[in-house]
This record gives sequence, C-alpha cells and structure tokens, in this order.
Amino acid sequence: MKISGFTIIKNAVLNDYPIVEAIRSILPIVDEMIVLIGDCTDTTVELIESIQSDKIKIHHSIWDKSVRIGGQILAIETDKAFQLIDPQSSWAFYIQGDEVVHEKDYNTIRLACKEYETNNQVQGLLFKYIHFYGNYNYIGDSRKWYSHEVRIIKNNKNIKAYRDAQGFRLNGHKKIRVKKIAANIYHYGWVKEPSKMQTKINQVTPLWVDIDIKDIEKINPSYFDFENHFDSLVLFNGNHPMVMHDRIQNKNWDLALNLSKKKFKFKNRILYWFEKKFKIRLFEFKNYRIIK
Repeated sequence: MKISGFTIIKNAVLNDYPIVEAIRSILPIVDEMIVLIGDCTDTTVELIESIQSDKIKIHHSIWDKSVRIGGQILAIETDKAFQLIDPQSSWAFYIQGDEVVHEKDYNTIRLACKEYETNNQVQGLLFKYIHFYGNYNYIGDSRKWYSHEVRIIKNNKNIKAYRDAQGFRLNGHKKIRVKKIAANIYHYGWVKEPSKMQTKINQVTPLWVDIDIKDIEKINPSYFDFENHFDSLVLFNGNHPMVMHDRIQNKNWDLALNLSKKKFKFKNRILYWFEKKFKIRLFEFKNYRIIK
C-alpha cells in the first residue's frame, strides 16, 4: 500500500500559515509529499525547502487571477496537485496549509487505509475537525464550523476538489462514499496575532469576491477584532500535536475572550441547544455520503 500526500500553498510567510507543521504532521504516514507552490511574493519556497525530508516533491504553479469568485482557484490548484501524485498510490492524503494531524491518530489512519484499500465502495476517509479560534485555548463549538470533512481519498482522478476545496466530489458533483474514522484534523486557520489575522483576511478575500486587495486594505482595520466575530466558543481541554509545540511556545499575543457569550439568532440558538443535548447536528451541509 502506498499513500501520497499533497497540498497547495501560496504566501505562507506573509499570511503566517503553519504549512511546515501541516506537512511535517503527515510525513510519517505518507510515502511521498507533493507540495504545489503558487506564485509567491514572499519566501515560501525557501520555507518549504527548509523541511528536511526526501519525501517532499516541490512543484510550482501560477494562480489564475481571473478566477476570483467563491474560492474556485483553490479547487483548481488542489486538483493540479492531486494530478501530480504517484499513479501507483492507493490513497491521497490532502492537507491544507492551516491543518495539522495529531501523532496519536497515526495508527488509526494507517489501519483504516489498509482496511479499505481494496474496498471499491469506499472512496474516502472522513475526519472530525477541531477548529481553533483566536488562540490555542479556544475552539468553536457551533454550527458555524463544519464538524467533519474528507481528507484522504482514493487515487481516482474522477474525484475533484469541490467549490473552494473544502472537500471533494466525484466528477465534480456527486458526493463520494466515505468511512468515518476516529481521527481528527486540528484546524488553526483562525489562530494568529490580530494584525496578522487581518493581513491574511485582506490577502485571501480576493479569492472569493471580485475586489482588489488595495481596496480591501482601505476599508478594513489594521487588526482583526476576534471578540466580535464568533458566536460560541469553549475551552480546549486536549493536547496539541507535537509539531505545533514550538509555534505555540512562540506565541506573542494575549487574547482573553468572553466564552459566556452565546451570540445566536433564535433559530441557531435552538439548533445549538438541540445539538448539545442530543449530540446530533440537524441540517448540516455534507460533501459526502457516510457508509455504515
């Protein structure tokens, strides 16, 4: 059994992505690691080259600036990276630049890949998500955050990244059949020093809407106000992946948010209450079909 890893990245230094940690977190699982680097304006290439692993295979791409709606360019680049993996691989492990896998889940992931390698009914493996917000102590626990997503897919080139590459679909529209596994993705995309968080938002907004970054910078503040952009948070009571330890130790900002606030409209307040009481999330959007 062979597993290929793949990811896309652009301006990781400028936007303070934990891409090194993301890549390092899956290197023990994969046999090769495809890194497709966009046309950067910072030192992302040197950053990736600094990772000491002969598994890493760096490729380069020019992002199409005309594709500016709905994050489609992220799906286009993800599909490009998927095409670059070894044809002999059974599985492809997709990791985004702000996602990390915990070492405690390595064995679970390997066993699942082995178990379903020859099962043609299973087209992907589904991970549970832990979304951090503001700092490394707070996690989002509301419907605002997707609870699961597919991160390992069969090496079937009819599987394509969907919309903004949050997940995957077969032939661009059909939901793929997946098995849920007891492994997590730790998502750190909303954990940054407030000025760096605002820089990232300014940089990536043109990937979703037709607006120039200069116009965005004129109307946005110089720092991100974390307090006014969440509906519900709780304290994280687990352990972070080992690859994140240095980044967490080097955190250079303090942030205290009021976790007692639940900022819901009536409908979402009822749905939140129901989910917490019965452990069921009603009406959740899903990119996938779970096989029992």
